[in-house]
Amino acid sequence: MKFIGKLLLTLLLLAVLAVVLVYVLGQTRWAAGWMSRWISNNSEYRLSVEKITHSWSKPGQITLEGVALAQANQPQALAAKQVDLAFSLRQITEPRYFGSVTLRDGTLNVKPQQGMSLPLQADTLQLSNMALQSNDAGWQLDAQKVNAGVTPWQPSAGHLLGENNQFQFSAGLMVLNGIPASQVLVQGEIKQDQLILSDFGADLAQGDLTGVASRAADGSWLVERLRLSKVRLQTPLTLEQFWGHFTALPPVTVKRFDLIDARLEGKDWAINDLDLSLQSVTFQQGDWSSQDGTLSFNAGHIIHGNFHLIDPIISMQLSPAGITIQQFTTRWEGGLLRTSGNWLRANKRLQLDEVAMAALEYTLPINWRALWLQPLPSWLAQVYIGKLTTNRNLIIDINPDFPFQITALDGYGSNLLLANDHQWGIWSGSLKLNGSDATFNKVDVRRPSLALDADAQQINVTELSAFMPDGLLDAKANVSQQPGKPFTLSFDGRSVPLNTLQHWGWQPVPLEGEGNLQLQLKGMLNGDGSFKSSLQGHLQATSKEGQTLEQQLP
Repeated sequence: MKFIGKLLLTLLLLAVLAVVLVYVLGQTRWAAGWMSRWISNNSEYRLSVEKITHSWSKPGQITLEGVALAQANQPQALAAKQVDLAFSLRQITEPRYFGSVTLRDGTLNVKPQQGMSLPLQADTLQLSNMALQSNDAGWQLDAQKVNAGVTPWQPSAGHLLGENNQFQFSAGLMVLNGIPASQVLVQGEIKQDQLILSDFGADLAQGDLTGVASRAADGSWLVERLRLSKVRLQTPLTLEQFWGHFTALPPVTVKRFDLIDARLEGKDWAINDLDLSLQSVTFQQGDWSSQDGTLSFNAGHIIHGNFHLIDPIISMQLSPAGITIQQFTTRWEGGLLRTSGNWLRANKRLQLDEVAMAALEYTLPINWRALWLQPLPSWLAQVYIGKLTTNRNLIIDINPDFPFQITALDGYGSNLLLANDHQWGIWSGSLKLNGSDATFNKVDVRRPSLALDADAQQINVTELSAFMPDGLLDAKANVSQQPGKPFTLSFDGRSVPLNTLQHWGWQPVPLEGEGNLQLQLKGMLNGDGSFKSSLQGHLQATSKEGQTLEQQLP
């Protein structure tokens, strides 16, 4: 018996010694290297561990130092200074299931490749001072100083963080799809490819961002609420490029979006002191839809190239039928612009009940004739104004070929169709305009006046008159709406300088002084209102001395 007892004691001591030896050797760099090589040679993973340590102050945990992990022939998924593995009772039946896994001071690629699935699971995955990266099509993510918790952690193929969990996330710095933010806080959960952000916030472009949102399995987003305040955003993009980023997004339904005291600036555009509120709208493939939405905003200034609005205020109702413009007022070109009306989705028609313009001082763009000929965008086929009023406006054209200026321009129009089939024009309605003074290519006149009626067949100019120092100019015209724009013009000048028409493109009249002019002209018009070369005309000029001259075109 004594021999058996000594033998058992000896075996026990040897077993203890073996355990101690394994425990000591297991914490050497040789053991860490041997384990790394064994896993790399016998699995699809490439693992590198510099050292394995254990502390009796935390007996239920081992620590891996200098860890690097990747799938064979794939980008690195994990690089961490330290990985803590906490044991759990569940490991008795599931050896690969840990109580917690903590990654410290490193980088984790959450989308390294589509097929990667780690053979580990845990009740909790924790990140401490980590960097997160993702470079797939939907998420371009680079986050620094990340602290996070994921419960439970059950990674699957293509989902390194799992498909069903709750998470909390904070980052000191983050760039998501090119948008930088700091002091990011996110709380939410993942359910079978559905991402639910129950609360998130960040410092964005010197302002504050808060919200609640979710992403469905098909990639569409539902924004319950999103609030941006005091944003100061600068971008090198043009306004069209900036808006293109939003139209390229997957479908987004916005229940409420608020932008408060924002300042945005890009290439050749800027908006400052902007307050905007948007409710109940869905954006998809560059279009929008709404059952009962609203849009309202006001700003200090909106600048796009030479276009500058001051203190614009807009209030709109959105519906399946289109947009109801309840209010639009702004200061523009030194004056006031006000309107209301509707945009109708069915026929892409902008139907304005009333447009009022007062005290404008507007210089036409140098290429305004070319702009007039350009087709309107696909969403705008017609522009209709029920009532137009203009008061005390100054209109200037600085085109060197034919400059003009009209002072104190007043006017009234009704039932005006100013665009049809995506093309500007005067397609129907009536218009009356008059000014106090005007200059047309170096010819000064007083009290210029215009009256016309238009329908689908023709534009009938019933009055076109102006006073000169000692005389009167009077004309009538008719312009067809048919292709080619054939027109006729009847012009009379009484006690006017005989070289008046020479300044407006007629051949020189070899008579001097003042007299009477009678002109009959017909031909075709270009789309910008200029004459085509195929003109026919007859001019009769009579001087005060009774000299008479007749000229013909061509």
